This record gives sequence, C-alpha cells and structure tokens, in this order.
Amino acid sequence: MLLKSLELVGFKSFGKKSVLDFNTPVSAIVGPNGSGKSNVAEAFRFVLGEQSIKSMRGKKTEDLIFNGGGESGRANRASVKIIFDNSKRFLNVDFDEVTIERSVYRDSLTEYFINGSQVRLKDIIELLSGAHIGASGHHIISQGEADKILNANPKERREMIEDALGLKIYQYKRKESERKLEKTEENIKQVDALRKEIAPHLKFLKKQVEKVEKTLEMRETLKGLYGDYLKREDVYLKKQKAFLEESIKGPKEKLAKLENDLREAKSILEMSEKRDQKSADVIEIENKLSEVRSRKYDLSRDIGRLDGEMASLERMQKRQKELAEKDLNVTVPLKSVEELASEVDKNLKEAEAENDLGKARGIFGRIRALILDFISKNRGKDQSEMIRETESEIQKLGEERKKIEERLNDSKKDEENFVAEYSKLKDEIEKDKDLSRDAEKELFRIMSEENETRSEINSLKNKEEELKRLLELFQEELREGAALVGRDIFAYETFSPISVENGQNLNEEEIWKEERKFQEDRRKAVEKIKIRLEDAGGSGGDDIMKEFNEVSERDQFLERELGDLGKTADSLKSLIVELGEKLDTEFRNGIEKINKQFQEFFVLMFGGGKASLLVGKAQKKRKVSDEEALMSGLGDSEDSENAENQYVEENEKPEEEGVEIEVNLPRKKIKGLMMLSGGERTLTSIALIFAVSQVNPPPFIILDETDAALDEANSRKYGDMIENLSKFSQLILITHNRETMSRAGIIYGVTMGSEGVSKLLSIQFEEAVAVAK
Repeated sequence: MLLKSLELVGFKSFGKKSVLDFNTPVSAIVGPNGSGKSNVAEAFRFVLGEQSIKSMRGKKTEDLIFNGGGESGRANRASVKIIFDNSKRFLNVDFDEVTIERSVYRDSLTEYFINGSQVRLKDIIELLSGAHIGASGHHIISQGEADKILNANPKERREMIEDALGLKIYQYKRKESERKLEKTEENIKQVDALRKEIAPHLKFLKKQVEKVEKTLEMRETLKGLYGDYLKREDVYLKKQKAFLEESIKGPKEKLAKLENDLREAKSILEMSEKRDQKSADVIEIENKLSEVRSRKYDLSRDIGRLDGEMASLERMQKRQKELAEKDLNVTVPLKSVEELASEVDKNLKEAEAENDLGKARGIFGRIRALILDFISKNRGKDQSEMIRETESEIQKLGEERKKIEERLNDSKKDEENFVAEYSKLKDEIEKDKDLSRDAEKELFRIMSEENETRSEINSLKNKEEELKRLLELFQEELREGAALVGRDIFAYETFSPISVENGQNLNEEEIWKEERKFQEDRRKAVEKIKIRLEDAGGSGGDDIMKEFNEVSERDQFLERELGDLGKTADSLKSLIVELGEKLDTEFRNGIEKINKQFQEFFVLMFGGGKASLLVGKAQKKRKVSDEEALMSGLGDSEDSENAENQYVEENEKPEEEGVEIEVNLPRKKIKGLMMLSGGERTLTSIALIFAVSQVNPPPFIILDETDAALDEANSRKYGDMIENLSKFSQLILITHNRETMSRAGIIYGVTMGSEGVSKLLSIQFEEAVAVAK
C-alpha cells in the first residue's frame, strides 16, 4: 500500500483533526448527502497542489477553511497532510516515508511542506509527476465528472490520456524548452541589436585607428630620419666647433704678436729724431685704415646676422604657406600669450587677497572676459595675415641690409682710398734713405700681415656665427621633434649612420667631411614628414586606440555570446523535436495498450461490441444549412450516421492530433457517442477510465460516486472491475451503492451533527470477520 493516510485539520467541514488510514486495497467513504464525504476527494486535490478554487467547490480561498458552526468557532487555517510509503522509492526522494502537507490561511497565504521542510509548489508538482500523480486527472474522478473524458473534445481528450500515461513530464520539459528557446531567441535579438548599435561607432573608430596607425608609422619613419639627420648634424657641429676653435688659435696668437711688433715699430718711428711728416701721415692713415677695416668687419657681421634672420624668416614663411594650404591651427605670438598670462596672474592675486565673495566673482568674471577677448582677437587671425607680417619683416630686414651694404661699400671705398694713399706714401718713403726706413719697412710688413691675419680671423668668426646659427636650428629641431615623436628623439646619439655606397657604418671624420648639400636634403625629407604628421594630427591617439580596443573586445564578446546563444537555440530546437517524437511514440504505444484494455472492459460491461480510441488530426467543419441538405439529398436520408454527421468540410485546416472514441454496441446500430443513453455513457466512460488506469497504474484512484447512474446488474459488473483494478492501484470509493460497498476492505462513514462538523466512523471488515469467528 503506497498511500498510507490522509489527515484533515480545518478543511471545509472537517473542523477538527480527522485521519483516514488506507491499509486495504479498496476503501469506501459513505454517508448521507451533505455530510461532507466529497470534501475528502477535494482534500486530495488540495494537498496535491490544485490551484482552481472552483474545482473544489469554492469561490475564494476562505471557502476552504472551516467557517464554524454551533458552538465551534471558525478556524484560521486549513491543513491537509497526505502520507506515502516510499520504501520502494516510487517518489524520487531518499526517505522511506514521505509526508506532503499544504496549509492555507485566511489572508490567502499558502504554504507547502515535504517531510516538514517548506518547499515551492513547483517542487511538489515535479515530485508527484514522476509518480504519475497530479492535482487533477484520471486518478481523481469527482461526482459528475465520470463522462468528462467522453464530453471532452479530441484535443482535451488527448491531454487527459497523456496525463494518465505519465507523459506530462515530457510536456513539461517541452514547454520549458520552448520557453527557454523563446527567451534565447529574444536574447539573440537583443545581442544582435547591441552589435548593430555599436557597429557604426566601431567602423568610425576603425577608420580613426587606421589614421592613428598611419601616424604611428610616419612617426616611426620620422624617428629613423631624425636619428640619421640629428646624429650627422650633432657630429658635424661638434667637429666643426672643435675645428674652428683650433683653427682660430694660430691667427689670434699671430695677430697678438703682430700687434706687439706694430707697437714697437710705431714706437721707433715716434721716437725717431728724423721722423718727418710722411711718417706722421703713415701713422694717421694706418689708424684710419684700421678704423675703416674694423667698421667694415662689423658691417659684414651685421650683414651675416641679417642674412641668417632673413633665412629663418623665409623658412618660417614657407612653413606658414604650407600650413595655410593645410588649414592648420593659428599660431599665436609668445609675447601675446605672456601678456595674457601676466594679466590673468594679476587678477588671480587680487582675487586671492579679496575676502568678499561677490567681488571675487567679479574678478573671475574679468578673467573670463580677458580669455574670451584674447580668443576673439586671435581667432580672426589667419595664416595669410601672419604670412604678410613675415613678408613685412623680411622686407624690413632687406631694406636694413641694403643700407648696411651701402655703408659697407662706402667703407670699402674709404679702405681703397686709404690703401692707395698708403701705397703712395709707401712708395715715397721707399725713396727715403734715412735711418727710419728699416722701421717703416717693418711697419708696412707688419700691417700687411696683420691685415691678412685679421681677414683670416674674420673669416673664421663668420664661420663661428654660421655655426652658432646652425646650433640654434639644431636645438629648435630637437624641440619640434620632441613634440612630434616624444622623448625618443633624444636617442639620436645612439644612432649609427650608414654609407649609401657600401652600407657600412660611418665614423665621425667621414660624417664631418661629407658635403653639406646631402645634409640639407635630409633636412628637407624630415620637414616633409613633419608636415604630413601635423596634417594627420601630430602625436596622440592613445585614447582612440584604447576606446577601439574596448569596443572591439565588447563586439567580440557579443559575437561569442551570439554564437553560444545560437548553439543553445539549436540544442533547444533539437530537444523540442526529440521530446515531441518521444511524446508521440509513447502516446501511440499507450493508445495501443489502452485499446486492448478498453475493449476487454467494454465487452465485460456490455456483453459484446467494440470500442477503441482513434488518433488523427481533426478538421474544422461547419453545419450544413437546410437548403444545402435538401440540394445534396441528405434531408431525405434515413441513415442514422448521415443524420448525425450533416457536416461539410470548410477551409480544411489540420490541427494538432486528437483522440476520437469509436463504440459499437452489441445488438444495436449505434456507433456515435451522441446516441448513447445515460447509463451506456457511464459504463463506457468507466470502461475507458479503468482501461487507462491499468495501462499505467497510479498509486491510488479516487472515484467519487461514479456508480450513481448504474442499475443493480451493472453495479455487479462495476464491482468486479473494481476488484480487478485494485490489484494495480489503491481505490478510494465515495459511494451510496451497496454492491460497491461490499467490495471495500474498510468503510469510513461521514456524519454531521448540529454543529456542522464532519465526523468519521470506520468499519474494518477483516477485523469484524475475525471477531465474528
């Protein structure tokens, strides 16, 4: 016996604790109408998880709780407890005895328990479905539901039979898989929408990254060009500086010696008693000549300086024109920025010293106005204006150079005049044979050598000026390079220049002796790359690369998620198909077994005939009008089958397979269910219910007055079927039929007194027989 007992406390009319023990194969519950015996069947539905209050003859949850009567007060809760013997583990829990309890309170709170532990309704349903037990179905047939399976449509009938065959677990799994598939497909749409949403941004970032990569590539190229150019320039400047420093030492020493000799010669001439006017003239001319040459040297140096400035401005002008063509940013003079910074600093100091918040805000307002005014003034400036300013500067320097050249030419003419006069006096003095001739000759020699030495020194000094200008350009190039390629620019010292001819490393001597035009070509190549790099945005791009990597990783993650979801969807579709095939196969096998039992019970009930279940797809039909019936000749037909089925198919549309019942009573031309009498329908439904129960026997079956419509003869047949069915399942019979009572091993009598409380009395026939003997 798998079902051991049922305990009711406060459920409907059972106001006090009542216990029904089921220790025999067949148990009967009897009692007068209204005593509450049908409440026992509803208690089974309740504890097994039934959610429809209407199916338990109530409108709301409170209707299930004992409402009091007489001297008995109403209960606050209703509780039903069912106990199973699980020693054979027909329930999937590791307990020898399983207690399932359900309690409901007047505030509609419902609690479920398994062996005293609170659980969910889902846990109860899953546990019972594995043993073919449910809150409603073939194993609980209430009063008035005996022919429910006959009245049901084919689709509903199929569901009832599937439940009886224990296929509900497959339906549950299939519905769960379909729900998961729907959720998965929704997730696929969401993930796909997310990918589509970030796709344009990712495409934009990809283009930006390509630009950044090109910029990085150009920067690497520029690093290489800079390394070669700066290394060569650095070597040249250092070697040239050392060379000039060494070269100028000799002429300076020689000039110092000549100046000393000149002073001595002059001293001799001045001290000479025979000094004449010519000697004085010579000294005067020599002084003038020295002064003119000094002035000429200064003018030449000024011209060199102006040439350097003009060359620098011309380079700047060229750069500005290139920038103007590329529409790059406006360059603001440093002086303007310094003036703005000074004015802002002055106002900030005034704000820091101010205690009044309102005045401080006013000062910050002035600072904002200064900045906006500065931006407004400089925004209007374009490269064309700067180009014009640069051209104006070059023109001014050119005019200044022209004036200096005129002064230089005048100095050269003065020098030529003094030299001519000097030569003339020299010739005249040559004719003099006085004692001072040797000193004068020495003086002329010294002056000649001094002139040559000064020219040599001036030449070297010009080269030093040029070297200084090159050093300034070198430092400027370093600053610009650092802004474009970063601190890697300073790694040029480790670069090893290579010979174009043989591919071998060059030493410093070879680098120094190289023609400068090749270095100038390298500088131009560097300038081209710099302009292209500035066009592309210069340095930076780290933020774009970081964002691109983040967006790419998210897109790849979504792509993987999409793939995983796709695999999950395919797996769920396969599982749904597999469950459908499994359900269909098990259902058809079950139908074959049910038909065999159905035929046997039907013959037992009716003494012959045929009965079977047919599986097929139902078609939507409409009823034939009278006119159509007359036109088709159906109206005159006496065929009972045609009279019952005056239907024509309209828009044939196959539905899900259902179950039809076909019966053929002995000695009667009755084949349709509609032509059966009430008793015949009852016998047919009982035969079908019993057949279904024997194919997949549930642990217990509850029959609530299913024998009410049977006569005495059919009651005996019904009793025989009950005895046969009790070999497979425990039976709980709620009945008024004496024949049915006689087949029970224990009878529970339900009575109700004046208090309105149902009470139980029991008779154990086996014990009674033993006592009687």
